[in-house]
Amino acid sequence: MLPEKWNGSLLLLFFFFSNVSGVFVGITIGTDMSNLPSASDIVSILKAQHIKHVRLFDTDHQMLNALANTGIEVMVGVPNDQLLSVGQSRTVAADWINKNVASFVPATNITYIAVGNEVLSTIPNASLVLVPAMKFLQSALVAANLNFQVKVSSPQSMDVMPKSFPPFTATFNSTWNSVMYQYLQFLKNTGSSFMLNAQPYYGYTKGQGIFPLDYALFRSFNPNNQIVDPNTNFYYTNMFDAMVDAAYYSMEALKFSDIPVIVTATGWPWLGGAKEHDATVDNALAYNGNLIRHVLNGSGTPSRPTLPVNTYIHELFNEDLRPGPISEKNWGVFFPNGTTVYSLTFEHLSDPSADSSGLVGLFCVANSSADLNEVKEGLDWACGAGSANCSAIQPGQPCYESDNLVDVASYAYNDYYHRTQANGGTCNFNNTAMITTTDPSHGSCIFAGSSGSNSTGGGTAFAPVSPSSGATMLQILCVTFLIPIILFFLV
Repeated sequence: MLPEKWNGSLLLLFFFFSNVSGVFVGITIGTDMSNLPSASDIVSILKAQHIKHVRLFDTDHQMLNALANTGIEVMVGVPNDQLLSVGQSRTVAADWINKNVASFVPATNITYIAVGNEVLSTIPNASLVLVPAMKFLQSALVAANLNFQVKVSSPQSMDVMPKSFPPFTATFNSTWNSVMYQYLQFLKNTGSSFMLNAQPYYGYTKGQGIFPLDYALFRSFNPNNQIVDPNTNFYYTNMFDAMVDAAYYSMEALKFSDIPVIVTATGWPWLGGAKEHDATVDNALAYNGNLIRHVLNGSGTPSRPTLPVNTYIHELFNEDLRPGPISEKNWGVFFPNGTTVYSLTFEHLSDPSADSSGLVGLFCVANSSADLNEVKEGLDWACGAGSANCSAIQPGQPCYESDNLVDVASYAYNDYYHRTQANGGTCNFNNTAMITTTDPSHGSCIFAGSSGSNSTGGGTAFAPVSPSSGATMLQILCVTFLIPIILFFLV
Protein backbone atom coordinates (compact mmCIF):
# COMPACT_ATOMS: atom_id res chain seq x y z
CA MET A 1 0.00 0.00 0.00
CA LEU A 2 1.75 3.11 -1.19
CA PRO A 3 1.02 6.81 -0.98
CA GLU A 4 1.10 8.72 -4.22
CA LYS A 5 3.84 11.27 -4.75
CA TRP A 6 2.66 14.78 -3.86
CA ASN A 7 2.77 16.93 -6.94
CA GLY A 8 1.62 20.31 -5.67
CA SER A 9 -1.57 22.19 -5.11
CA LEU A 10 -2.55 22.14 -8.78
CA LEU A 11 -4.02 18.69 -8.16
CA LEU A 12 -6.66 20.32 -6.02
CA LEU A 13 -7.27 23.01 -8.58
CA PHE A 14 -7.78 20.34 -11.21
CA PHE A 15 -10.32 18.49 -9.12
CA PHE A 16 -12.56 21.53 -9.03
CA PHE A 17 -12.41 21.68 -12.82
CA SER A 18 -12.61 17.94 -13.48
CA ASN A 19 -16.34 17.97 -14.13
CA VAL A 20 -15.88 20.83 -16.58
CA SER A 21 -13.07 19.04 -18.38
CA GLY A 22 -15.34 16.06 -19.02
CA VAL A 23 -13.13 13.25 -17.79
CA PHE A 24 -14.72 9.95 -18.80
CA VAL A 25 -14.44 6.19 -19.04
CA GLY A 26 -15.92 4.67 -22.18
CA ILE A 27 -15.86 1.22 -23.71
CA THR A 28 -14.68 -0.42 -26.93
CA ILE A 29 -16.99 -2.49 -29.11
CA GLY A 30 -15.30 -5.26 -31.09
CA THR A 31 -17.09 -7.38 -33.65
CA ASP A 32 -15.03 -10.60 -33.87
CA MET A 33 -17.83 -12.65 -32.37
CA SER A 34 -20.24 -15.26 -33.64
CA ASN A 35 -23.35 -13.83 -31.96
CA LEU A 36 -23.02 -10.06 -32.24
CA PRO A 37 -26.27 -8.41 -31.09
CA SER A 38 -28.08 -6.01 -33.38
CA ALA A 39 -26.99 -2.38 -33.41
CA SER A 40 -30.19 -1.31 -31.66
CA ASP A 41 -29.69 -3.92 -28.94
CA ILE A 42 -26.12 -2.76 -28.38
CA VAL A 43 -27.27 0.83 -27.99
CA SER A 44 -29.93 -0.31 -25.54
CA ILE A 45 -27.20 -1.92 -23.43
CA LEU A 46 -25.12 1.26 -23.55
CA LYS A 47 -28.08 3.34 -22.44
CA ALA A 48 -29.02 0.95 -19.65
CA GLN A 49 -25.47 1.05 -18.32
CA HIS A 50 -25.18 4.83 -18.73
CA ILE A 51 -22.13 4.46 -20.98
CA LYS A 52 -21.67 7.73 -22.84
CA HIS A 53 -18.44 7.12 -24.81
CA VAL A 54 -17.73 4.26 -27.21
CA ARG A 55 -14.91 3.30 -29.51
CA LEU A 56 -15.80 1.46 -32.71
CA PHE A 57 -13.02 -0.23 -34.66
CA ASP A 58 -14.76 0.50 -37.95
CA THR A 59 -17.61 2.63 -39.28
CA ASP A 60 -20.48 0.16 -39.33
CA HIS A 61 -23.35 2.25 -40.66
CA GLN A 62 -26.03 0.36 -38.75
CA MET A 63 -24.22 1.15 -35.51
CA LEU A 64 -23.74 4.80 -36.46
CA ASN A 65 -27.43 5.12 -37.27
CA ALA A 66 -28.43 3.39 -34.03
CA LEU A 67 -26.22 5.81 -32.07
CA ALA A 68 -27.91 8.83 -33.64
CA ASN A 69 -29.65 11.22 -31.23
CA THR A 70 -28.38 9.35 -28.17
CA GLY A 71 -25.74 11.91 -27.21
CA ILE A 72 -23.19 9.10 -26.91
CA GLU A 73 -19.77 10.28 -28.09
CA VAL A 74 -18.36 7.99 -30.75
CA MET A 75 -14.82 7.21 -31.84
CA VAL A 76 -14.79 5.57 -35.26
CA GLY A 77 -11.88 3.69 -36.77
CA VAL A 78 -10.10 3.35 -40.08
CA PRO A 79 -9.34 -0.41 -40.09
CA ASN A 80 -5.75 -1.39 -40.82
CA ASP A 81 -6.77 -2.99 -44.11
CA GLN A 82 -8.07 0.39 -45.34
CA LEU A 83 -5.03 2.38 -44.24
CA LEU A 84 -3.02 1.95 -47.43
CA SER A 85 -5.76 3.25 -49.74
CA VAL A 86 -6.58 6.21 -47.48
CA GLY A 87 -2.92 7.09 -47.00
CA GLN A 88 -2.15 7.07 -50.71
CA SER A 89 -5.03 9.14 -52.02
CA ARG A 90 -6.45 12.44 -50.88
CA THR A 91 -9.57 11.63 -52.90
CA VAL A 92 -10.09 8.28 -51.15
CA ALA A 93 -9.66 9.98 -47.77
CA ALA A 94 -12.21 12.65 -48.66
CA ASP A 95 -14.65 10.00 -49.82
CA TRP A 96 -14.08 8.09 -46.56
CA ILE A 97 -14.97 11.19 -44.52
CA ASN A 98 -18.04 11.95 -46.60
CA LYS A 99 -19.42 8.41 -46.37
CA ASN A 100 -18.51 7.56 -42.80
CA VAL A 101 -18.51 10.83 -40.88
CA ALA A 102 -20.11 13.79 -42.66
CA SER A 103 -23.22 11.84 -43.57
CA PHE A 104 -23.87 10.95 -39.91
CA VAL A 105 -23.08 14.10 -37.94
CA PRO A 106 -24.50 15.95 -36.13
CA ALA A 107 -27.18 13.34 -35.31
CA THR A 108 -24.43 10.85 -34.43
CA ASN A 109 -21.93 12.50 -32.12
CA ILE A 110 -18.67 11.44 -33.76
CA THR A 111 -15.76 13.12 -31.99
CA TYR A 112 -12.68 11.07 -32.92
CA ILE A 113 -11.22 9.08 -35.79
CA ALA A 114 -8.70 6.39 -34.84
CA VAL A 115 -6.54 5.82 -37.90
CA GLY A 116 -5.51 2.17 -37.83
CA ASN A 117 -4.73 0.30 -34.65
CA GLU A 118 -1.19 -0.29 -33.38
CA VAL A 119 0.12 0.21 -36.90
CA LEU A 120 3.78 0.78 -36.01
CA SER A 121 4.11 -2.36 -33.91
CA THR A 122 1.88 -4.74 -35.88
CA ILE A 123 2.22 -3.70 -39.54
CA PRO A 124 5.42 -1.59 -39.59
CA ASN A 125 5.55 -1.74 -43.40
CA ALA A 126 2.53 0.56 -43.42
CA SER A 127 4.17 3.14 -41.17
CA LEU A 128 5.07 5.43 -44.08
CA VAL A 129 1.41 5.96 -44.98
CA LEU A 130 0.16 6.49 -41.43
CA VAL A 131 0.77 10.23 -41.13
CA PRO A 132 -0.26 10.96 -44.74
CA ALA A 133 -3.55 9.15 -44.05
CA MET A 134 -4.11 11.30 -40.98
CA LYS A 135 -3.31 14.47 -42.89
CA PHE A 136 -5.61 13.57 -45.78
CA LEU A 137 -8.46 12.82 -43.38
CA GLN A 138 -7.83 16.07 -41.53
CA SER A 139 -7.96 18.02 -44.80
CA ALA A 140 -11.28 16.38 -45.63
CA LEU A 141 -12.63 17.32 -42.19
CA VAL A 142 -11.56 20.92 -42.75
CA ALA A 143 -13.30 20.94 -46.13
CA ALA A 144 -16.47 19.63 -44.47
CA ASN A 145 -16.13 22.17 -41.62
CA LEU A 146 -15.92 19.31 -39.12
CA ASN A 147 -12.33 19.71 -37.94
CA PHE A 148 -13.36 21.40 -34.69
CA GLN A 149 -15.77 18.61 -33.75
CA VAL A 150 -13.82 15.59 -34.95
CA LYS A 151 -10.17 14.97 -34.06
CA VAL A 152 -7.80 12.55 -35.76
CA SER A 153 -5.18 10.34 -34.10
CA SER A 154 -3.86 6.78 -34.19
CA PRO A 155 -3.73 4.25 -31.31
CA GLN A 156 -0.27 2.93 -30.43
CA SER A 157 0.63 -0.04 -28.26
CA MET A 158 3.11 -0.08 -25.41
CA ASP A 159 5.42 -1.96 -27.79
CA VAL A 160 6.43 1.33 -29.40
CA MET A 161 8.42 1.90 -26.18
CA PRO A 162 10.96 -0.94 -25.88
CA LYS A 163 11.59 -0.17 -22.18
CA SER A 164 8.74 1.57 -20.42
CA PHE A 165 9.99 1.39 -16.82
CA PRO A 166 11.24 3.50 -15.18
CA PRO A 167 8.85 5.86 -16.98
CA PHE A 168 11.29 8.80 -17.01
CA THR A 169 13.77 6.84 -19.13
CA ALA A 170 11.18 5.58 -21.63
CA THR A 171 11.67 6.45 -25.29
CA PHE A 172 10.04 5.42 -28.53
CA ASN A 173 11.73 2.79 -30.66
CA SER A 174 14.31 4.81 -32.59
CA THR A 175 13.40 2.91 -35.77
CA TRP A 176 10.23 4.98 -35.89
CA ASN A 177 11.66 8.33 -34.79
CA SER A 178 10.94 10.04 -38.11
CA VAL A 179 7.36 8.76 -38.32
CA MET A 180 6.75 9.37 -34.63
CA TYR A 181 8.00 12.95 -34.87
CA GLN A 182 5.63 13.62 -37.78
CA TYR A 183 2.79 11.95 -35.89
CA LEU A 184 3.37 14.05 -32.77
CA GLN A 185 3.71 17.24 -34.80
CA PHE A 186 0.36 16.47 -36.41
CA LEU A 187 -1.25 15.96 -32.99
CA LYS A 188 0.18 19.23 -31.73
CA ASN A 189 -0.90 21.17 -34.81
CA THR A 190 -4.46 19.85 -34.68
CA GLY A 191 -4.99 19.83 -30.90
CA SER A 192 -5.43 16.07 -30.84
CA SER A 193 -4.38 13.46 -28.27
CA PHE A 194 -1.83 10.67 -28.22
CA MET A 195 -3.82 7.43 -28.32
CA LEU A 196 -2.35 4.63 -26.21
CA ASN A 197 -3.49 1.04 -25.77
CA ALA A 198 -2.27 0.39 -22.22
CA GLN A 199 -2.82 -3.14 -20.91
CA PRO A 200 -1.36 -3.83 -17.45
CA TYR A 201 -2.50 -7.44 -17.83
CA TYR A 202 0.21 -7.99 -20.41
CA GLY A 203 2.70 -5.87 -18.48
CA TYR A 204 2.12 -8.04 -15.43
CA THR A 205 2.10 -11.45 -17.11
CA LYS A 206 5.11 -10.73 -19.30
CA GLY A 207 6.96 -9.38 -16.28
CA GLN A 208 6.94 -12.89 -14.77
CA GLY A 209 6.77 -11.76 -11.18
CA ILE A 210 8.75 -8.51 -11.40
CA PHE A 211 5.70 -6.50 -10.34
CA PRO A 212 3.09 -7.44 -7.70
CA LEU A 213 -0.34 -8.41 -8.98
CA ASP A 214 -1.91 -5.80 -6.69
CA TYR A 215 0.17 -3.13 -8.45
CA ALA A 216 -1.43 -4.11 -11.77
CA LEU A 217 -4.92 -4.17 -10.24
CA PHE A 218 -4.83 -0.72 -8.53
CA ARG A 219 -4.90 -2.45 -5.15
CA SER A 220 -2.94 -1.44 -2.08
CA PHE A 221 0.20 -3.50 -1.61
CA ASN A 222 3.09 -3.98 0.78
CA PRO A 223 5.10 -0.77 1.30
CA ASN A 224 8.24 -2.92 1.25
CA ASN A 225 7.56 -3.40 -2.46
CA GLN A 226 7.49 0.29 -3.29
CA ILE A 227 7.46 1.08 -6.99
CA VAL A 228 9.49 4.25 -7.43
CA ASP A 229 11.05 5.89 -10.46
CA PRO A 230 14.53 6.69 -9.11
CA ASN A 231 14.95 9.49 -11.64
CA THR A 232 11.96 11.50 -10.41
CA ASN A 233 11.25 9.92 -7.00
CA PHE A 234 7.64 9.57 -8.12
CA TYR A 235 5.80 6.73 -6.40
CA TYR A 236 3.67 4.58 -8.73
CA THR A 237 0.75 2.94 -6.98
CA ASN A 238 -0.45 1.24 -10.17
CA MET A 239 0.96 0.06 -13.49
CA PHE A 240 -1.60 2.00 -15.53
CA ASP A 241 -0.18 5.35 -14.42
CA ALA A 242 3.37 4.16 -15.09
CA MET A 243 2.42 3.18 -18.65
CA VAL A 244 0.78 6.53 -19.34
CA ASP A 245 3.76 8.41 -17.89
CA ALA A 246 6.09 6.34 -20.08
CA ALA A 247 4.22 7.75 -23.08
CA TYR A 248 4.53 11.30 -21.74
CA TYR A 249 8.26 10.96 -21.17
CA SER A 250 8.75 9.32 -24.58
CA MET A 251 7.08 12.33 -26.16
CA GLU A 252 9.28 14.63 -24.10
CA ALA A 253 12.35 12.87 -25.49
CA LEU A 254 11.23 14.10 -28.92
CA LYS A 255 10.61 17.62 -27.52
CA PHE A 256 6.81 17.34 -27.26
CA SER A 257 5.41 18.06 -23.81
CA ASP A 258 1.91 19.45 -24.32
CA ILE A 259 0.04 16.56 -25.95
CA PRO A 260 -2.48 14.75 -23.69
CA VAL A 261 -2.75 10.97 -23.61
CA ILE A 262 -6.05 9.21 -24.12
CA VAL A 263 -6.10 5.48 -23.36
CA THR A 264 -7.99 3.85 -26.20
CA ALA A 265 -7.98 0.31 -24.81
CA THR A 266 -7.36 -1.14 -21.35
CA GLY A 267 -8.96 -3.91 -19.36
CA TRP A 268 -8.46 -7.38 -17.96
CA PRO A 269 -9.60 -10.80 -19.24
CA TRP A 270 -11.97 -12.71 -16.98
CA LEU A 271 -11.27 -16.19 -18.34
CA GLY A 272 -8.07 -17.88 -19.46
CA GLY A 273 -6.48 -21.21 -20.20
CA ALA A 274 -4.79 -23.61 -17.80
CA LYS A 275 -1.62 -21.53 -17.70
CA GLU A 276 -3.37 -18.16 -17.62
CA HIS A 277 -3.96 -18.13 -13.88
CA ASP A 278 -4.48 -14.38 -13.55
CA ALA A 279 -7.33 -14.15 -16.07
CA THR A 280 -10.16 -14.44 -13.55
CA VAL A 281 -13.48 -12.77 -12.85
CA ASP A 282 -12.19 -11.42 -9.54
CA ASN A 283 -9.16 -9.81 -11.16
CA ALA A 284 -11.17 -8.38 -14.04
CA LEU A 285 -13.66 -6.88 -11.61
CA ALA A 286 -10.89 -5.45 -9.44
CA TYR A 287 -9.01 -3.95 -12.37
CA ASN A 288 -11.92 -2.36 -14.19
CA GLY A 289 -13.71 -1.22 -11.03
CA ASN A 290 -10.59 0.38 -9.60
CA LEU A 291 -9.69 1.83 -13.00
CA ILE A 292 -13.03 3.59 -13.34
CA ARG A 293 -12.79 5.03 -9.88
CA HIS A 294 -9.19 6.14 -10.47
CA VAL A 295 -9.89 7.82 -13.80
CA LEU A 296 -13.14 9.52 -12.79
CA ASN A 297 -11.47 10.87 -9.67
CA GLY A 298 -9.42 13.00 -12.07
CA SER A 299 -6.23 11.74 -10.44
CA GLY A 300 -3.96 12.18 -13.43
CA THR A 301 -0.53 10.54 -13.22
CA PRO A 302 2.47 11.33 -11.03
CA SER A 303 4.12 13.32 -13.83
CA ARG A 304 0.90 15.00 -15.01
CA PRO A 305 -1.36 15.25 -11.95
CA THR A 306 -3.52 17.99 -13.47
CA LEU A 307 -4.28 16.14 -16.71
CA PRO A 308 -7.15 13.62 -16.72
CA VAL A 309 -6.61 10.39 -18.62
CA ASN A 310 -9.80 9.69 -20.54
CA THR A 311 -10.02 5.95 -21.02
CA TYR A 312 -11.86 3.23 -22.93
CA ILE A 313 -12.29 -0.16 -21.28
CA HIS A 314 -11.69 -3.12 -23.57
CA GLU A 315 -14.35 -4.34 -24.17
CA LEU A 316 -18.14 -4.55 -24.32
CA PHE A 317 -18.48 -8.21 -25.40
CA ASN A 318 -16.24 -11.26 -25.57
CA GLU A 319 -14.84 -11.81 -29.06
CA ASP A 320 -14.86 -15.57 -29.47
CA LEU A 321 -13.55 -15.41 -33.05
CA ARG A 322 -10.29 -13.69 -32.13
CA PRO A 323 -7.16 -15.80 -32.62
CA GLY A 324 -4.79 -16.56 -29.80
CA PRO A 325 -5.12 -17.99 -26.28
CA ILE A 326 -8.37 -18.31 -24.38
CA SER A 327 -7.77 -15.07 -22.50
CA GLU A 328 -7.66 -13.13 -25.77
CA LYS A 329 -11.29 -14.06 -26.39
CA ASN A 330 -12.63 -13.13 -22.95
CA TRP A 331 -12.23 -9.44 -22.16
CA GLY A 332 -15.94 -8.63 -22.36
CA VAL A 333 -17.77 -6.92 -19.51
CA PHE A 334 -21.23 -7.89 -20.81
CA PHE A 335 -22.86 -10.90 -22.33
CA PRO A 336 -24.65 -10.32 -25.66
CA ASN A 337 -28.04 -10.37 -23.90
CA GLY A 338 -27.04 -7.31 -21.85
CA THR A 339 -26.36 -9.06 -18.56
CA THR A 340 -23.02 -8.45 -16.92
CA VAL A 341 -20.18 -10.95 -16.85
CA TYR A 342 -19.40 -9.43 -13.46
CA SER A 343 -21.00 -6.65 -11.47
CA LEU A 344 -19.46 -3.50 -12.88
CA THR A 345 -21.69 -0.44 -12.82
CA PHE A 346 -20.36 2.64 -14.58
CA GLU A 347 -22.85 5.04 -13.04
CA HIS A 348 -22.29 3.91 -9.46
CA LEU A 349 -18.53 4.15 -9.74
CA SER A 350 -18.72 7.59 -11.29
CA ASP A 351 -20.67 8.96 -8.33
CA PRO A 352 -18.10 10.34 -5.85
CA SER A 353 -20.64 10.40 -3.03
CA ALA A 354 -21.82 6.83 -3.49
CA ASP A 355 -22.08 4.79 -0.33
CA SER A 356 -22.91 1.14 0.23
CA SER A 357 -26.20 0.91 2.10
CA GLY A 358 -25.46 -2.76 2.71
CA LEU A 359 -22.70 -1.83 5.17
CA VAL A 360 -24.74 0.13 7.70
CA GLY A 361 -23.41 -0.73 11.14
CA LEU A 362 -20.00 -1.94 9.90
CA PHE A 363 -16.89 0.24 10.09
CA CYS A 364 -13.30 -0.07 8.93
CA VAL A 365 -10.99 1.62 11.45
CA ALA A 366 -7.28 1.88 12.12
CA ASN A 367 -5.91 -0.51 14.72
CA SER A 368 -4.63 1.52 17.67
CA SER A 369 -1.87 -1.03 18.27
CA ALA A 370 -0.50 -0.78 14.72
CA ASP A 371 2.79 0.92 13.91
CA LEU A 372 1.99 4.63 13.50
CA ASN A 373 4.33 5.00 10.52
CA GLU A 374 2.39 2.29 8.74
CA VAL A 375 -0.90 3.91 9.74
CA LYS A 376 0.33 7.18 8.26
CA GLU A 377 1.24 5.39 5.01
CA GLY A 378 -2.26 3.94 4.95
CA LEU A 379 -3.80 7.37 5.53
CA ASP A 380 -1.74 8.91 2.74
CA TRP A 381 -2.72 6.14 0.34
CA ALA A 382 -6.42 6.27 1.23
CA CYS A 383 -6.57 10.04 0.63
CA GLY A 384 -4.44 9.72 -2.50
CA ALA A 385 -4.59 6.74 -4.84
CA GLY A 386 -7.47 5.25 -2.86
CA SER A 387 -9.64 8.29 -3.67
CA ALA A 388 -11.23 8.46 -0.22
CA ASN A 389 -13.09 11.68 0.56
CA CYS A 390 -10.78 13.26 3.14
CA SER A 391 -12.37 16.69 3.28
CA ALA A 392 -13.83 16.06 6.75
CA ILE A 393 -10.37 15.52 8.31
CA GLN A 394 -8.97 18.89 7.27
CA PRO A 395 -8.33 21.65 9.81
CA GLY A 396 -11.58 23.25 10.90
CA GLN A 397 -13.68 20.31 9.73
CA PRO A 398 -15.62 18.05 12.13
CA CYS A 399 -13.29 15.03 11.99
CA TYR A 400 -9.98 16.89 12.21
CA GLU A 401 -7.80 15.91 15.18
CA SER A 402 -4.24 17.17 14.98
CA ASP A 403 -2.97 14.91 17.76
CA ASN A 404 -4.84 11.68 16.95
CA LEU A 405 -3.50 9.97 13.83
CA VAL A 406 -5.44 6.76 14.49
CA ASP A 407 -8.83 8.52 14.56
CA VAL A 408 -8.02 10.57 11.47
CA ALA A 409 -6.84 7.47 9.59
CA SER A 410 -9.94 5.61 10.71
CA TYR A 411 -12.15 8.16 8.98
CA ALA A 412 -10.20 7.83 5.73
CA TYR A 413 -10.01 4.02 5.94
CA ASN A 414 -13.74 3.78 6.54
CA ASP A 415 -14.63 6.14 3.73
CA TYR A 416 -12.47 4.16 1.29
CA TYR A 417 -13.99 0.88 2.45
CA HIS A 418 -17.59 2.03 2.11
CA ARG A 419 -16.93 3.46 -1.35
CA THR A 420 -15.17 0.43 -2.76
CA GLN A 421 -16.21 -2.76 -0.99
CA ALA A 422 -18.91 -3.57 -3.56
CA ASN A 423 -16.21 -3.56 -6.22
CA GLY A 424 -13.42 -5.40 -4.44
CA GLY A 425 -12.16 -2.85 -1.89
CA THR A 426 -10.98 -4.34 1.41
CA CYS A 427 -10.34 -3.23 4.99
CA ASN A 428 -6.67 -4.13 5.31
CA PHE A 429 -4.22 -1.27 4.73
CA ASN A 430 -1.17 -3.46 5.25
CA ASN A 431 -2.76 -5.05 8.35
CA THR A 432 -3.27 -1.71 10.10
CA ALA A 433 -7.08 -1.80 9.86
CA MET A 434 -9.92 -3.89 11.21
CA ILE A 435 -13.69 -4.21 10.93
CA THR A 436 -15.79 -3.20 13.92
CA THR A 437 -19.51 -2.82 14.69
CA THR A 438 -18.80 -0.01 17.16
CA ASP A 439 -19.76 3.28 15.54
CA PRO A 440 -16.70 5.60 15.72
CA SER A 441 -18.83 8.68 14.95
CA HIS A 442 -18.59 11.44 17.52
CA GLY A 443 -20.19 14.85 17.73
CA SER A 444 -20.67 16.18 14.21
CA CYS A 445 -18.08 13.76 12.82
CA ILE A 446 -20.27 11.12 11.18
CA PHE A 447 -18.65 8.03 9.68
CA ALA A 448 -19.99 6.32 6.55
CA GLY A 449 -22.13 3.38 7.62
CA SER A 450 -23.50 5.16 10.65
CA SER A 451 -27.28 5.08 10.99
CA GLY A 452 -27.08 8.87 11.11
CA SER A 453 -25.37 9.24 7.73
CA ASN A 454 -26.65 9.00 4.19
CA SER A 455 -23.38 9.62 2.40
CA THR A 456 -19.65 9.21 2.85
CA GLY A 457 -19.18 12.61 4.34
CA GLY A 458 -19.82 15.07 1.55
CA GLY A 459 -17.48 17.66 0.17
CA THR A 460 -14.63 17.30 -2.26
CA ALA A 461 -12.01 14.56 -2.38
CA PHE A 462 -8.60 16.12 -1.97
CA ALA A 463 -5.29 15.49 -3.63
CA PRO A 464 -2.76 12.87 -2.54
CA VAL A 465 -0.30 13.76 0.17
CA SER A 466 3.44 13.29 0.32
CA PRO A 467 4.97 9.89 0.98
CA SER A 468 8.22 11.45 2.04
CA SER A 469 7.64 14.41 4.29
CA GLY A 470 5.79 13.05 7.30
CA ALA A 471 3.69 16.25 7.27
CA THR A 472 0.32 14.94 6.13
CA MET A 473 -1.68 17.38 8.20
CA LEU A 474 0.55 20.30 7.28
CA GLN A 475 -0.07 19.62 3.60
CA ILE A 476 -3.80 19.39 4.16
CA LEU A 477 -3.55 22.75 5.92
CA CYS A 478 -1.74 24.21 2.92
CA VAL A 479 -4.47 22.90 0.64
CA THR A 480 -7.06 24.57 2.86
CA PHE A 481 -5.46 27.96 2.34
CA LEU A 482 -5.64 27.43 -1.42
CA ILE A 483 -9.43 27.13 -1.48
CA PRO A 484 -10.15 30.90 -1.47
CA ILE A 485 -7.74 31.36 -4.36
CA ILE A 486 -9.40 28.58 -6.33
CA LEU A 487 -12.85 29.96 -5.64
CA PHE A 488 -11.65 33.36 -6.80
CA PHE A 489 -10.68 31.94 -10.19
CA LEU A 490 -13.89 29.93 -10.42
CA VAL A 491 -15.94 33.11 -9.89
